[in-house]
Amino acid sequence: MNKYEIRVMALTGIMLSFFLFAILYNTFSRNIDVPTCIPYAGIYKKPHFKKLDFSTYEVYAVAHMWAFEPTDISLPAGSSLDIYLTSSDVVHGFNIVKKGINLMAVPGGITKTSITFTDPGVYRIVCHEYCGAGHQNMMGKIIVTP
Repeated sequence: MNKYEIRVMALTGIMLSFFLFAILYNTFSRNIDVPTCIPYAGIYKKPHFKKLDFSTYEVYAVAHMWAFEPTDISLPAGSSLDIYLTSSDVVHGFNIVKKGINLMAVPGGITKTSITFTDPGVYRIVCHEYCGAGHQNMMGKIIVTP
């Protein structure tokens, strides 16, 4: 091998190590959860919100041009919310403002994450992926009551 090939391989190894470190650092020390992708099934086509127990809720959210369904979600403070997200038409974004949740809604795919809402308030949901002419109106909200 010549010296340039060795340098390229070393640089590639350093970059891969850096990316692996960044993922592990964000996952463990900053408590940033990486969304889970799960197999698609018919249950995810119908948007709904349900209470599982005293403090655990599930929402099956469907993004489509130009709305999220369900649009408003209400739950008490201290509750945990499991979000299952899909899209019925094009790729959409799903960003919960002030909570660090940033998901992609992809047609035929399911993205899942969990979040706990400790503080009461209204948390806006916005689409951060351009999806067409009505993109700027694509919003929802999570209302956390005391």
